[in-house]
Amino acid sequence: MNRYFLSLSVVASLLTTACNNTSKPADVVSADTATMLDAKAFRQTIDGKQTNLYVLKNANNMQLTLTNYGGRFVSLLVPDKNGKLVDVVVGFDNLDSFKLNKEEPYFGATIGRYGNRIAKGKFTIGGKEYNLAINNAPNALHGGPKGFHYVVFDAKQVGDSALELSYLSKDMEEGYPGNLNVKVTYTVTFDNQVRMDYEATTDKATIVNLTNHAYFNLNGSGTILNHSMMVNAATYLPVDSTLIPTGKAETVAGTPFDFTTATTIGERINDANEQLKNGKGYDHNYVLNAYKGTGYNLAASVVGDKTGIEMQVLTVEPGLQFYSGNFMTGKNKCKYNTTDTLRSAFCLETQHYPNSPNQPQFPSTVLKPGGVYKTTSFYKFLVKK
Repeated sequence: MNRYFLSLSVVASLLTTACNNTSKPADVVSADTATMLDAKAFRQTIDGKQTNLYVLKNANNMQLTLTNYGGRFVSLLVPDKNGKLVDVVVGFDNLDSFKLNKEEPYFGATIGRYGNRIAKGKFTIGGKEYNLAINNAPNALHGGPKGFHYVVFDAKQVGDSALELSYLSKDMEEGYPGNLNVKVTYTVTFDNQVRMDYEATTDKATIVNLTNHAYFNLNGSGTILNHSMMVNAATYLPVDSTLIPTGKAETVAGTPFDFTTATTIGERINDANEQLKNGKGYDHNYVLNAYKGTGYNLAASVVGDKTGIEMQVLTVEPGLQFYSGNFMTGKNKCKYNTTDTLRSAFCLETQHYPNSPNQPQFPSTVLKPGGVYKTTSFYKFLVKK
């Protein structure tokens, strides 16, 4: 996507301060006029609801900008090794581009009801089979044609640093049973983390697997193939030709999927391994190493080769989907007059496994009435000198 190194000057006049417990959006977004986001470009009425732009920040000048359309990350400014701010999130500077982009419709989005793929769009609960909308033939992907990435969340900004997004997904929406009440809270913490808290309840047994689908480039621009990455996983889930897991985890040792030691993303991406050819690169779920249930598991760490920005992914989830931007085509104009060129962004999605409802040996994603779905993940940003 981004073809040149983007380094922003230190933020001045960061945005209209958000009042406590209000959903009033900012009018001015970003630090310098060359890279300013126009909040008006994100204001529309969709399905009878108002879309807006919201800004979260901390005392370190870290700044996350979101829209309640799809619960999307629009920009994320973090300091690099020289103290300059870099926008590490790939995406668009207007709502229409998010709405109309069909090649990569998930830029920055909150994903639901079910992150990743469900084979042939079918699953069974309590002996009853449900048929989902097919949007990644022959499978259902990321909640369907109108998953959460295309809905307008109700938004409530809490102070300068947190945004609560809520949505009622009605019974049989996209084929999923149950009225599902969802709340997602994004928080920018004092120590340069983006905290993601997901919560849901239902009135009928259903399946839930929520995640965030931000596209990252830690250099702010250019290829991500020289980013160095570590993934805390000894095994991964091989997939068939439609990217559905075969059902059995296999070791990463001796394969291009071994990131147990920090390795550049591009070092083995063109290997002749059949799995890489299936997905045209990496688009696989990693089975995270043993998690004891205390604190948060370090799932992965990625370092931008030019900026020294390190992003750590921490989670309570059992899996992590690594996507290397295989289907980016360069057809879409993005922020800063760039395009979404092949492998100019990567995604690391914390999750339960793809197709879990049809694989009883996988961790369950079933949510029943009276239960509460709760999960938390973090994107943490540091600097490697």
